[in-house]
Amino acid sequence: MESAPPFRHPLPHPSRPHAEADISRIAPWRLLPPLMAVVLGLWGLERGGSMWRDESVTWQVAHRPLDQIVELLGRVDAVHGLHYLLLHGLFQVWDGGLWALRLPSVAATALAAAGVAAVAHRLAGDREALLAGCVYAVLPPVQMYAQEGRSYALVAAAVVWATYLMLRERWPAYTVVLLFGCWLHEFAALALLAHAFTAGRSPGWRRSVAVVAALLLPLAVVSARQAEQQLGWLGRPSWQDWAAYGVVGAAALLLARGAPDDLVRVALPLVLLPPGVLMVISLVNPWYVDRYVIYALAGLALLVGVRLARARGWWPWLPVAVLLVPFGVWSVWLRTPESRKDDVLAVAATVRDRARPGDAVVFMPSRRREWLLSSPELYGELRDVALDRSPAASHSLQGTELPPDRIRAALLASPRVIALLDPADQPLDPYPREAAKRAELAAGFDLCSVTGVRGARVAVYARPGTCD
Repeated sequence: MESAPPFRHPLPHPSRPHAEADISRIAPWRLLPPLMAVVLGLWGLERGGSMWRDESVTWQVAHRPLDQIVELLGRVDAVHGLHYLLLHGLFQVWDGGLWALRLPSVAATALAAAGVAAVAHRLAGDREALLAGCVYAVLPPVQMYAQEGRSYALVAAAVVWATYLMLRERWPAYTVVLLFGCWLHEFAALALLAHAFTAGRSPGWRRSVAVVAALLLPLAVVSARQAEQQLGWLGRPSWQDWAAYGVVGAAALLLARGAPDDLVRVALPLVLLPPGVLMVISLVNPWYVDRYVIYALAGLALLVGVRLARARGWWPWLPVAVLLVPFGVWSVWLRTPESRKDDVLAVAATVRDRARPGDAVVFMPSRRREWLLSSPELYGELRDVALDRSPAASHSLQGTELPPDRIRAALLASPRVIALLDPADQPLDPYPREAAKRAELAAGFDLCSVTGVRGARVAVYARPGTCD
């Protein structure tokens, strides 16, 4: 005989007798949080017609033929494979530009906000559900990834609804939803650490964990082989990362005081464990990026919503009022091109202004080829003199390049070169191919102009005396 689950099912809130049986009306807590998330997601969705390089990867990979996507995932980026396949299907039905790229994240954020409200309703009540869901929708990091053509908003929605299904003990559905989130991004599995505090003694949960682990293992094996090229750019968590974690963690601990025990057991581990464990792991293997565990903010929203709903007097609302201005400024800034590391469309526009038909183009470093891959009509007019095999032909993201001696020869035969460079404050790649590009341009060309673009520089080189 199975033992009773370690968490209790809360009784209906006194203000809503028989509320769970009343499904004929749409309560505000069901409607307003997802509606708010949709409104915020659609506001400035195009970000001034900009797209940063991670989104550009999604764009160009999802537009490849299906067999090429599968071949790519066997070599690199398997961790994002399911998202690429989902976007590929969407683009086959509707190739709607930036809207098609980002609307899935808007919809996922609305689902996540609805899920936060459902969890709060299950553990606390109507008012708590309304406020928790709305708090989640307005958090600036949530707004950021609601407007990004990557998988993180979808992962958050999966984790939130898996949490709700855990509370309902719907183990088959819990398994499917959480596995979907883990296949979108493996670090969703860290949510299991948080769920263990609520359901760790439940045999149903343990079986779900075993199924998720078994079905996630193939992806984990493949992506582990790709980890060096996939995550090699990451460093260990910075002091800013630790400071942000400390501030959020301290706020969560303070908010947990006086909150219902059932809700604290769900929310507090979700806030603290996924980012905290990933940061500790990253001291050895640098894998931490905040967006990989953005779903942890659902736990913070639950705690804030309950505290506001049960506040007596005006003073608990004072921090909310104080945060309105910076949150508003932050939200406006998130809708600008400057809110991301670079803007591939702005880089392409600058190249279009500077280049002449037949110009050579060289990417320094080679991974910045992504800046032009989403503008194939422009890229096709230039001679990529360092390229050996295209991204599609090499089953890679940015293609493969020629050996250093052949790169030198190709540059030597070019009268004019457009060079796409990282910002001046970025370290130079020490690899032989990159060193060969820099040496040949310095020795055989004049630097005619350098134009700074968001996160990039576009330099024009010409043979000595021919810059005009």
